[in-house]
Parts: sequence; C-alpha cells; structure tokens
Amino acid sequence: MGTVRRMTLIGLFLLVAVVGLGIPTSGAARTGDESKRVIEVEGPVVWAVQLSDLHFSVHHPDRALDFRRLVGPALSLIRPSLVLLTGDLTDGKSRDLLTMKQNEEEWVEYQSVMDDVIQRSGLDRTIFYDVRGNHDNFGVPAVGGALDFFSKYSINGRLGRRSNVNSVTLQTPERKHLFVGLDSSMRVGIRGPTNLFGHPTDEMLAETDAQLSQWDSLSGKPVTKISFGHFPLSFSAASDSGKTLKEIFLKHSISAYICGHLHSRFGKNLKRHHRSSDRVLSSERFFQLNMKPQASATTQNCSLGAPPAEEFWEWEMGDWRKSRMMRILAIDGGHVSYMDIDLKSGLKETIILPTFPLDSRFMSTSLSHRTYECEFMVPSSHETIRALVFSNSPIASVIVRIFDLRGGDFSMVMDSQMTKREDITSGGALYSAPWNYRAFEDPSPDRYWLQIIANDAMGRPTFTDLRPFSINGLSAHRSWTWKEFFVMGCQWAALYGPILWSVFCFLFSLLLIPKVLWLCTNKQLTYASSLANKSIFSGVAWILQELCNIPVVWFGFLGYLFFLLLFPWFIGQVFTNGGKGYMTYKGWVVKSISQRGGNFFLGHPDIMVIVIPHLVFVVLPAVLVAAALAAERTRYQEKFRTTMEKKEDDYSLLHKGSVKHDIQGSRTSKFRFGNRWTQKFLLNCRALIKAYEMNPFFHFPLYSFSEESARALKKQKMLVLFALRIVGMNIALECAWKHARYGHAAGYFSSKNGLILGRRVKDRMIVYICTIWFYLPGLKFEV
Repeated sequence: MGTVRRMTLIGLFLLVAVVGLGIPTSGAARTGDESKRVIEVEGPVVWAVQLSDLHFSVHHPDRALDFRRLVGPALSLIRPSLVLLTGDLTDGKSRDLLTMKQNEEEWVEYQSVMDDVIQRSGLDRTIFYDVRGNHDNFGVPAVGGALDFFSKYSINGRLGRRSNVNSVTLQTPERKHLFVGLDSSMRVGIRGPTNLFGHPTDEMLAETDAQLSQWDSLSGKPVTKISFGHFPLSFSAASDSGKTLKEIFLKHSISAYICGHLHSRFGKNLKRHHRSSDRVLSSERFFQLNMKPQASATTQNCSLGAPPAEEFWEWEMGDWRKSRMMRILAIDGGHVSYMDIDLKSGLKETIILPTFPLDSRFMSTSLSHRTYECEFMVPSSHETIRALVFSNSPIASVIVRIFDLRGGDFSMVMDSQMTKREDITSGGALYSAPWNYRAFEDPSPDRYWLQIIANDAMGRPTFTDLRPFSINGLSAHRSWTWKEFFVMGCQWAALYGPILWSVFCFLFSLLLIPKVLWLCTNKQLTYASSLANKSIFSGVAWILQELCNIPVVWFGFLGYLFFLLLFPWFIGQVFTNGGKGYMTYKGWVVKSISQRGGNFFLGHPDIMVIVIPHLVFVVLPAVLVAAALAAERTRYQEKFRTTMEKKEDDYSLLHKGSVKHDIQGSRTSKFRFGNRWTQKFLLNCRALIKAYEMNPFFHFPLYSFSEESARALKKQKMLVLFALRIVGMNIALECAWKHARYGHAAGYFSSKNGLILGRRVKDRMIVYICTIWFYLPGLKFEV
C-alpha cells in the first residue's frame, strides 16, 4: 500500500513538473490550445493596432514599399499589445482588374514585408494575427491545398493557427480583454467577382460562441470582448441553419466588431450600432436606415438582476490599398475607443488618442447610459479625463480643453493641464486630468466637445480633432450618406431573394399582363386613343401591347426569362488552376465539388453582382426598348398609310423629303443607343469573359441542358445550336428595328432598301451588339 502511495506521489510530482516547464516565462501564458492565448499586460490601459485591406500586388509595388517603410517605425512608436491584420492581404488581380485568382509572388512579398516589419518594430511575432479576406481566397478549391497560399505564407499559417476562430486574452490586474478573430471566407474559394461575401458555417458559429464565453464562468474579473474579421455584417451570409454572426455577437454583448473589406472610398462613417429587437417583423433583417437605431424611450431598470441590453458596435476601418489607414484601438477600464491614422503623408511625430470620455457619435452605448443613470460605474473611472500620447520627442506638456456649443459657437469652459501617470512603463504614456464630471451632465449628447493638445520639447503642438462627448452615456445622431447606407445599412444576403423575385415578377408582368388583357378584352389600344386619354398608364399600356404584336420578339423575351430561371447561364473557370463550373441564379455548380459531397451551389448570394445587374440593366432595358421600337413602328405604319392615300405625284414629292428627313433624322432619334452605353456594355462583357476565362462560342448556355445531356452533345451540334440561336435573335431584333423605322414602307421602296440599309451600317452594328448584350451578362465589379 505504501509503495502505491509513493508511486502516486511521484507521478503527480512529474505531472506538475512537466506542466510547469510548459509554461513560458515571457509573460504570455499559453493554454494547451494554440487558438487560445493569454498575455499578461501591465497598466490599466491596453491597446492594439489594426491594419486591413493591404492588397499587395505585383502590379502596384508601392503598396508593399510604403507598408515596409511606414508600418515598422509606427509599431515601434506605438508598441501595441496586439497587431491585427483583417484580411485582403494580397490583391489577386490582373493588371486590368478582370482576372481574379491567386498569385504566389504576392504572397512571397507579403511574407518578406511582414518579416521585415516585425523585425524593425521590435515586437514579438506571436502578437500578430492575420485573417483571410475574399481576395486571399480567390480560386482556392480547398483550404490546406496547393493553392492555399494563406496557410503557407501568412503569420497565422506559419505559427500553426489552423482554426477558423482564434482568441487571445490581454490580462491586466483589474480586467480581462478578450479578442476573437474570425475567418469566415468561403471554404471553397471561387474566383471574383462572385466571391464577395463572408460565409460562416454552423461549426464556425459554434466555435465563436464557445470562444466568446470561455471566461464567463472561470474568472471573477470583468471581461471586455472584441471580435475582429474581414467581412462587415452587411456582407456576411447566414449559415446553412439560418444563424448569423450578429446573433452570436448580440448574445455576448461584445463591445465592438472591427473589420475591413469596404475601403474608404465608400465613406468615412462606415460604422453601425447593432441592437437586439423584440419585434418579430422587423425591417432590420433587411436594412437599417440610421447608423444607430432609435431606442425606445423606457425607464431604466436599475435592479441588479435586470439583464443589460444586447448591443455592440461595428467599426469598418477603411483600407491600406489607397488610403494608407492604420487604426489604434484602446480599452481603458472597459471603455473602448479608437483613432484612425492617415499615413499618406508619413508618420506623425506625436499621436494622441483620448480614452475617456468617449466620442458620443461612434462609441456610446445604452449600457454606458444605464451604468451612469443607475450609478453602477466605478467612480474612479469617471473622475479623470484620460488620453494616450505616443511621441518620438519628449513631451513638455499636455492640455485638455472642453468647449460648450449651446449658443451655436464654441466657447471654452475648461482649460486644464494633464499629468503623466507612471503605471505604464512601455509604449505610450497615459495622461490624466481631474474634473467635476457632474458639471457636464446634459440631455444633449453633443453640447460639450473635447480637444487635447500635446506640446513636445521643441514647442511643436499636436491637436486632436474636436469630438463631442456625453458623460451620461447618450448618443449623438449621425447620418449615413447614400453610399454609406448602401454598403453598411443593407443586409445584401437577405435582400438578394426578394430583389431577384421582384425583378422577375416585374419582367413577366411587362410581357404577360398586356397579352392577357388583349386576349380577354379583344380591345386593341392605339396611339390616338392613348393621346386622347392623356394618361401615362394608357401610353405605357399601348407601348407594351405593341410588343405583343410581334410574336417572334415577344416569345423570344418570354423564352429567355424562362431560360434564365431553368438553365445555367454560362460556363467558366472557377479556380486558379482550372476547374470548370456553370453558373445559375442560385450559384455555381462545380462537378468536382459536387462529387465530393460539398455544397452544391457555391457563391450564393455572391452571384447577385452578376444576376441582378443583368436583369435590371440588360434584360429590362431590352424589353422596354423593344416595346418602344414596336410602338414607333405602328406610328410609321399609320403615317405611311395616310401618305399612300394621296395622289401619286403628291405622294412622290412628299415621300422624297420624308425619306430623306427620316434617314438623316433617325441618327438623332429618341430611340437610338448612345455610344457610351454601347462601349460600356462591351467592356462589361469583356470583364466577365476574362474573369472566368470563357470562350463565348463554346462556354455558352448550351451547357444548360443538364450535365448528362451536355456530356452527350457533340461539339459540332453545340456549335450549330448556338449559331442558330444567335441568328434567330439577330433576325428578331433586326426585324423589330426595320419595322420600327420603316413599317410597311420597306416593302414600298424595295428598290431603295440597299441604299437605306447601306447608310445605316451603324444601326445594323447596334443590332449585333444587342445580341451579344443579350447573351453575355457582365459587370465590372471591384472590391
């Protein structure tokens, strides 16, 4: 019995020794899982640096050169606890921006630049985290495969972080700060432009939920939760079960989700506040009109057991690609703030980041308002104004000023000296100034404005921008521009279905309703009756009914709509090294992926960047133009019938001038196609052909007969059917054009047809352009 006890004690001693040896002594405590890390940080404030959308490209070497030149010294100055690179590390595009696939040279450059930046910054490599963006996934058939250069050259890949979800905790004596990184890019990466959305899986959402809750029951310290990834939630699809990242973030009430993807060209206010809603039928599933939704006016429930509001901020940061943006994110006693730095003109000598009070436009939450109103806050966190100062030169003085905007002008109400705190020993310096925060309580969230000024030893001042604050946690109203609303306020994954079927229903109604009314009422509308009614509806009804009078064109449009619904649209190269697939309005179908049991339709709803523009900007205008041409044909028919009733000599004189006027004036007809419109469409067709390396004579909708039928068809038969289809549409459109211009007059002047058509070579070319337009939907889309 004694021997067993001794052996047990020895085993326990060895186990403790092994575990003890496995703990690093550098201050970064590792768990057994590489996807979870804990880093001990001194001081009450922690800060991190975010960089996004680097887009290193072999065609634009200046992006990598500027990154190497500027970012290393900037990180050396700021000394952050974490460096987060949130996707689109490489560009993956050809010089003309049309072909989108992986380029290993760009990844080798990224690895070299990052190694140099890490060395020049003097920071530990393990505090760098990079995530995959859609550009990093163009044409990658499988994660971990030969074309997955992210796993080979990225920092996460080289450090063995293979999980889609990685977390790191910055731990101070008073608080834990949990950062959770997400890779929600496609598991099977297809080429652009139909690789635009984030696609979280149910497994990834479950892992995110677990990572965000890892400290909920294990720590007595408060936890601040931050998540980072590439895709904004407006460009994130739901999982197969219908769950979304937004639901997970609301469940944990994270402080902020920081991301990239959209670039600064869409605006500077790419921020959005998310809040849970009790309404079952809420429009926020599809769009949010304001940056911060209006909260219902209810009395604060200050009971200790009352659950806090489920909410979080989403902050898109812009891009390095053109804007050369870098963000510093700071957490001071649970208060999360940030500042975006423009490095286009180089690195500034001094950088100032106010950490308290917060900007009431982009950082206030209902939780901060409830905490203040119910007096749940820690008084010491409100008793001082605080700011981080990073400088290459010694700082002589830091001054805080507060302005009152109540009278419409900025009047200074506070001017105080700030003192340096000694509890931060590395990186930036924390300055603070005491104040009577109760004196700044006000129901207006933008009455008081804050500015901090730092003077270095050489007397050079650095000013922060004026920013409003609300000590009682109220939020100032900030509106989006239309462009900002378009990319941040709309949930495009949820909107794709309603938009698609609305457009299809509208197109079918344009064709079927006039036909049904004509067949049921047996009443033929005329140009004269539409003028007599003086009604827009009557005029539109007459124009659409005239299209029904040309069966070959009407049935052609109707058949084309059914074709778009029932059959694939075209064939193209889906992956970097080949791999053909065909696209439908549901997504891409790739034979190799289908045989492996993967998702049958890839790129849903990403294909909306092709489907919706083709329907709205190609098919719909084609229907309307054809109807207008048919209506003009009827007008010319009536005109020539009236003319033929006159005497032969009067008719000849009249018609000679009429035809001359028609031939010359038709060049400026109200139904002509502009040169710019034609050229733009041809460029769009070329963009789609190059993006998926299609041959317009082989990779066309004949593949649509299903995979088995297409395999049985011979190449010669496919070419014949394709040629017949092209010729048929040419005949239909050219007949519509000729009838619209000349009506029956073409028969009366058959001897002059050669002259008429010969002088209208440009119009005949437009007919063939329309045919190409009809069959090659395209969109030049760059993200």
